[in-house]
Amino acid sequence: MAAPRTGKTQYAALPYRVGPRSLEILLITSRGTGRWIIPKGWPIAGLSPGQSAAREAYEEAGVTGNIGAESLGTYGYDKRLADDTSQYCDVEVFALEVTEQRAKWPERHERQREWLSIEQAIERISEAEVRPLIRTLREQLAAQR
Repeated sequence: MAAPRTGKTQYAALPYRVGPRSLEILLITSRGTGRWIIPKGWPIAGLSPGQSAAREAYEEAGVTGNIGAESLGTYGYDKRLADDTSQYCDVEVFALEVTEQRAKWPERHERQREWLSIEQAIERISEAEVRPLIRTLREQLAAQR
Protein backbone atom coordinates (compact mmCIF):
# COMPACT_ATOMS: atom_id res chain seq x y z
CA MET A 1 0.00 0.00 0.00
CA ALA A 2 1.37 3.41 -0.98
CA ALA A 3 1.95 6.02 1.68
CA PRO A 4 -0.75 8.72 1.75
CA ARG A 5 0.16 11.91 -0.07
CA THR A 6 0.07 15.06 1.96
CA GLY A 7 -0.07 18.53 0.57
CA LYS A 8 -1.57 21.93 1.02
CA THR A 9 -5.07 22.02 2.47
CA GLN A 10 -8.05 23.49 0.69
CA TYR A 11 -11.68 23.70 1.74
CA ALA A 12 -14.66 22.91 -0.48
CA ALA A 13 -18.41 23.28 -0.31
CA LEU A 14 -20.80 20.65 -1.64
CA PRO A 15 -23.83 22.86 -2.37
CA TYR A 16 -27.21 21.12 -2.26
CA ARG A 17 -30.93 21.81 -2.12
CA VAL A 18 -34.02 19.70 -1.85
CA GLY A 19 -35.68 20.09 -5.22
CA PRO A 20 -39.31 19.46 -6.16
CA ARG A 21 -38.65 15.76 -6.75
CA SER A 22 -35.27 15.02 -5.23
CA LEU A 23 -32.04 16.17 -3.71
CA GLU A 24 -30.01 18.34 -6.11
CA ILE A 25 -26.29 19.15 -6.21
CA LEU A 26 -24.80 22.34 -7.67
CA LEU A 27 -21.69 21.86 -9.80
CA ILE A 28 -19.59 24.59 -11.37
CA THR A 29 -16.98 24.62 -14.12
CA SER A 30 -13.30 25.18 -13.44
CA ARG A 31 -11.86 28.38 -14.86
CA GLY A 32 -9.08 26.86 -16.91
CA THR A 33 -10.41 23.65 -18.39
CA GLY A 34 -14.18 23.85 -17.93
CA ARG A 35 -14.27 20.59 -15.94
CA TRP A 36 -17.26 20.11 -13.61
CA ILE A 37 -16.19 20.53 -9.98
CA ILE A 38 -17.39 21.78 -6.59
CA PRO A 39 -16.33 25.20 -5.23
CA LYS A 40 -13.05 25.06 -3.35
CA GLY A 41 -10.11 27.23 -2.38
CA TRP A 42 -7.37 28.06 0.05
CA PRO A 43 -7.98 28.74 3.75
CA ILE A 44 -9.09 32.32 4.43
CA ALA A 45 -7.48 34.09 7.39
CA GLY A 46 -9.92 34.62 10.23
CA LEU A 47 -12.45 32.08 8.94
CA SER A 48 -13.01 28.51 10.08
CA PRO A 49 -12.63 25.70 7.52
CA GLY A 50 -16.41 25.59 7.00
CA GLN A 51 -16.65 29.36 6.68
CA SER A 52 -13.80 29.32 4.13
CA ALA A 53 -15.71 26.70 2.12
CA ALA A 54 -18.89 28.80 2.29
CA ARG A 55 -17.01 31.89 1.07
CA GLU A 56 -15.67 29.92 -1.91
CA ALA A 57 -19.21 28.80 -2.75
CA TYR A 58 -20.33 32.43 -2.83
CA GLU A 59 -17.35 33.65 -4.89
CA GLU A 60 -17.34 30.76 -7.39
CA ALA A 61 -21.02 29.78 -7.58
CA GLY A 62 -23.01 32.71 -6.19
CA VAL A 63 -24.72 30.69 -3.48
CA THR A 64 -25.06 31.16 0.26
CA GLY A 65 -26.67 29.07 2.95
CA ASN A 66 -26.07 26.85 5.97
CA ILE A 67 -22.64 25.23 6.08
CA GLY A 68 -22.25 21.90 7.85
CA ALA A 69 -20.41 21.91 11.17
CA GLU A 70 -18.57 18.68 10.34
CA SER A 71 -16.66 17.71 7.23
CA LEU A 72 -18.19 15.11 4.90
CA GLY A 73 -14.67 13.83 4.22
CA THR A 74 -11.61 14.65 2.16
CA TYR A 75 -10.18 14.00 -1.27
CA GLY A 76 -6.95 14.88 -3.03
CA TYR A 77 -6.05 16.33 -6.39
CA ASP A 78 -3.18 17.99 -8.25
CA LYS A 79 -3.82 21.73 -8.61
CA ARG A 80 -2.27 23.37 -11.65
CA LEU A 81 -0.48 26.55 -10.56
CA ALA A 82 0.12 29.78 -12.50
CA ASP A 83 3.76 28.83 -13.21
CA ASP A 84 2.53 25.60 -14.90
CA THR A 85 3.69 23.39 -12.03
CA SER A 86 1.28 21.44 -9.88
CA GLN A 87 0.71 21.21 -6.14
CA TYR A 88 -0.98 18.25 -4.49
CA CYS A 89 -3.88 19.43 -2.33
CA ASP A 90 -5.93 17.70 0.35
CA VAL A 91 -9.48 19.06 0.18
CA GLU A 92 -11.82 18.96 3.17
CA VAL A 93 -15.46 19.05 2.01
CA PHE A 94 -18.42 20.60 3.85
CA ALA A 95 -22.09 20.29 2.94
CA LEU A 96 -23.74 23.62 2.12
CA GLU A 97 -27.54 23.77 2.25
CA VAL A 98 -28.23 26.54 -0.26
CA THR A 99 -30.78 29.12 0.87
CA GLU A 100 -29.97 31.85 -1.67
CA GLN A 101 -28.70 31.83 -5.25
CA ARG A 102 -27.61 35.18 -6.61
CA ALA A 103 -27.80 36.37 -10.21
CA LYS A 104 -24.55 38.34 -9.76
CA TRP A 105 -21.46 37.00 -8.00
CA PRO A 106 -17.69 37.57 -8.23
CA GLU A 107 -16.78 34.78 -10.73
CA ARG A 108 -20.01 34.73 -12.78
CA HIS A 109 -18.15 35.60 -16.01
CA GLU A 110 -15.59 32.83 -15.49
CA ARG A 111 -17.76 29.82 -14.59
CA GLN A 112 -20.98 28.01 -15.39
CA ARG A 113 -23.17 26.49 -12.68
CA GLU A 114 -25.81 23.83 -12.93
CA TRP A 115 -28.18 22.05 -10.53
CA LEU A 116 -28.18 18.28 -11.06
CA SER A 117 -29.75 15.21 -9.53
CA ILE A 118 -27.46 13.08 -7.38
CA GLU A 119 -27.04 10.58 -10.24
CA GLN A 120 -26.27 13.32 -12.79
CA ALA A 121 -23.78 15.00 -10.43
CA ILE A 122 -21.98 11.71 -9.75
CA GLU A 123 -21.74 11.07 -13.49
CA ARG A 124 -20.64 14.58 -14.44
CA ILE A 125 -18.14 15.55 -11.72
CA SER A 126 -14.56 15.44 -12.96
CA GLU A 127 -12.94 14.57 -9.62
CA ALA A 128 -13.86 10.92 -9.05
CA GLU A 129 -12.93 11.13 -5.35
CA VAL A 130 -15.87 13.52 -4.79
CA ARG A 131 -18.41 10.86 -5.86
CA PRO A 132 -18.37 8.98 -2.53
CA LEU A 133 -18.79 12.30 -0.69
CA ILE A 134 -21.93 13.05 -2.70
CA ARG A 135 -23.26 9.63 -1.70
CA THR A 136 -22.32 10.33 1.94
CA LEU A 137 -24.33 13.55 1.82
CA ARG A 138 -27.34 11.71 0.42
CA GLU A 139 -27.09 9.08 3.20
CA GLN A 140 -26.74 11.72 5.95
CA LEU A 141 -29.74 13.68 4.71
CA ALA A 142 -31.85 10.51 4.39
CA ALA A 143 -30.96 9.58 7.99
CA GLN A 144 -32.20 12.99 9.20
CA ARG A 145 -35.69 12.47 7.78
